[in-house]
Amino acid sequence: MSQAARAPALFEARVVAGYGRHFLVEDAAGSLYEAQRRGKRGDVVIGDRVRCRHAAAAQATIESILPRTSLLMRADGARSKALAANAERMVVVFAPRPAFNERFVWRALLAADAAAIEPLVVLNKTDLDTEGAGARALARLAKLGYATLAVSAKAAPEHARTALRAALGSASNLLVGQSGMGKSTLINLLAPQANARTQEYSTRLNLGRQTTTASRLFALDGGGDIIDTPGFQAFGLAHLEPQLLAAAMPEFAPLLGRCRFNDCRHLTEPDCAIRAALSAGRIEPARHAFYVELVEEMDALRRRDPSLP
Repeated sequence: MSQAARAPALFEARVVAGYGRHFLVEDAAGSLYEAQRRGKRGDVVIGDRVRCRHAAAAQATIESILPRTSLLMRADGARSKALAANAERMVVVFAPRPAFNERFVWRALLAADAAAIEPLVVLNKTDLDTEGAGARALARLAKLGYATLAVSAKAAPEHARTALRAALGSASNLLVGQSGMGKSTLINLLAPQANARTQEYSTRLNLGRQTTTASRLFALDGGGDIIDTPGFQAFGLAHLEPQLLAAAMPEFAPLLGRCRFNDCRHLTEPDCAIRAALSAGRIEPARHAFYVELVEEMDALRRRDPSLP
């Protein structure tokens, strides 16, 4: 018998949890396997659909990655990090307490656009929004055409669960947000088995509490799933090409191609359609300032590292 004939057959699975180079994959029957990527390539991310080979009892090696429909990235300087693969929707969660960073939300939405992932912005903890900062931030995004939702996972859990479940549907959803925005509470509302599943993931990966810093995928009742990502405070966009920024901003996009110069960067150039709209009050100064901040940030990064796009 040939060596190929003796090798265990390949099976397909999905990566449902991971920490470093350790992963859990789930096959079509719902069985979990501890898995490692063959070789030392760090190219596997949560949400990947992979081909695996049985290695031992409940263990497998990841032989290859099936084609992805999407890959969400964030990057700080030359360091890029893939957050998830094959997500169809990114749910960006923010809340009034602790204080949120509105620019984090805006950056996450640009990353979603670059990855061709549908965005949904969720304001959580509406009961704590006593000064209305969260509502104003949400209204600004709704005016730009983004899908938005306002909930309070703790004060009105049934409404939050019903509204979110209707919005998520049967898609593969990715949850992102700064630390403290209430993502874990939302996950537990949507997937009541999440706590038990997290403990199972932790035990199987033999990493104990470290898995709280890892991404995890949970099935949703009625179809679809949701990927919980660790909270982080910055959303770097160094992986994006600068010319994509303006096209990814809803209020800028309709004006592109109307400037005098084809390579207009919408900063100080004469006869710029975007700056004219800014002067006319059709673009908010804070949004243009955000765009300028990103362009200048990317210019500085590329001066330090010319290999960046």
